[in-house]
Amino acid sequence: MSSNAKWLNKVKWDEHGLVPVIAQEVGSNDVLMFAWMNRDALAKTIESGEAIYWSRSRKKLWHKGEESGHTQKVHEVRLDCDEDVVLLKVEQVGAIACHTGRHSCFFQKFEGDAKEGDWETVEPVLKNPETIYK
Repeated sequence: MSSNAKWLNKVKWDEHGLVPVIAQEVGSNDVLMFAWMNRDALAKTIESGEAIYWSRSRKKLWHKGEESGHTQKVHEVRLDCDEDVVLLKVEQVGAIACHTGRHSCFFQKFEGDAKEGDWETVEPVLKNPETIYK
């Protein structure tokens, strides 16, 4: 599949050629993570049926789970009303989406008020990241 496919032109890519992506778990509807894709990553995701993102820090494609084995099988791909955010509905293989060893990257919840509040960890580590990424 070409990253020049016509359907890719509908996406409103930012000035760096990227689009924000939300990965949501099929069934639970938990938001697992936020990442970025370029045209090639989105095309390869559609083609392979597994989530492939663009790593801004490494400046390369990142097949989710390539090191950990915690891949994301894509069940559905949606584009938001402004055509500038992609939603992937995924099956999270291995139950761990976050590099911290948690199910979701959104494991910190704000508790309290604006003056006295703070971020509290509300999800456990399912697996020590040191044993995931060797």
